[in-house]
Amino acid sequence: MRLLYTISILSILLFSCKNETKQVQKEESKPTTTAEIIANNYGFKQFKNIKEIAFTFNVDRDSSHYQRSWIWKPKSNDVTLITAKDTITYNRKSIDSTSIKADQGFINDKFWLLTPFQLMWDKSATISKVVKAKAPISKLETNKITITYPNNGGYTPGDAYDFYFNDNYLITEWVYREGNKKEASLITTFENHKDFNGIKIALEHKQADVNWNLNFTDIKVTTE
Repeated sequence: MRLLYTISILSILLFSCKNETKQVQKEESKPTTTAEIIANNYGFKQFKNIKEIAFTFNVDRDSSHYQRSWIWKPKSNDVTLITAKDTITYNRKSIDSTSIKADQGFINDKFWLLTPFQLMWDKSATISKVVKAKAPISKLETNKITITYPNNGGYTPGDAYDFYFNDNYLITEWVYREGNKKEASLITTFENHKDFNGIKIALEHKQADVNWNLNFTDIKVTTE
């Protein structure tokens, strides 16, 4: 009887181990999405180690220049906006009437700075399958995915973005379509990629046939 009992226990343990092994294999074999590959190519896995990001958002058009600077502490969500006229510090967990305008600017500028990471952060958005398409500025055939936001929530609900990326999963151009319209609201390049403590950032975004350049300066990424 003891022998049969021992064999029974061993059978249960072996069955349990096999199931656990299958589960591990299933998790390990789970395919990585295109969004994950792009985000990781830009250093998404390193983001958890970031203590602070400082940057200046600039827009140059012809002879005009606009800029505002930010200091963001991702773990606490403390944000500081610095302009020529004012300095505002607030926490994104407690936005009120005095900070909402600043936060709208921060969301916009952070979106441009860390665009690839939004593919992972924006869980409510829908991401399409990869297709081959001609990039609107370079006219080169490349890869494209589209991220579409729901019609409710956020500062710009219902918007869509077409990401054009090469075979190295580097974004080269994108199209912003307000309210998911067919017509493009804005088309720019992704240029001059540089690494900051493991975070890859496109420093310049240019439009075709227009003297317009959205760019970043004074970037400082502090890790723990």
